[in-house]
Amino acid sequence: MSFCSFFGGEAYKDHFQTGVYVCSKCDHQLFTSRSKYEHSSPWPAFTETIHEDSVSKQQERPGAYKVHCGKCGNGLGHEFMNDGPGKGMSRF
Repeated sequence: MSFCSFFGGEAYKDHFQTGVYVCSKCDHQLFTSRSKYEHSSPWPAFTETIHEDSVSKQQERPGAYKVHCGKCGNGLGHEFMNDGPGKGMSRF
């Protein structure tokens, strides 16, 4: 699954069925449905990854990180600090 779809909406934003989200390019496990939550952005949001190496992050600006698949480097979107479902949590 690639998160960024600027044309026609994001297919996984309102998808809450039980399962595992994997990279669309290499099938590397990224997130589980248990860590997904509703958010006002047009993309799906998660509070944690499946494995420590599920994703890699590169800081773009203070409080915002570009997120990539931890295996193949496929672009997945952004992580925003202090923008999660609870105070002080992050959102992928």
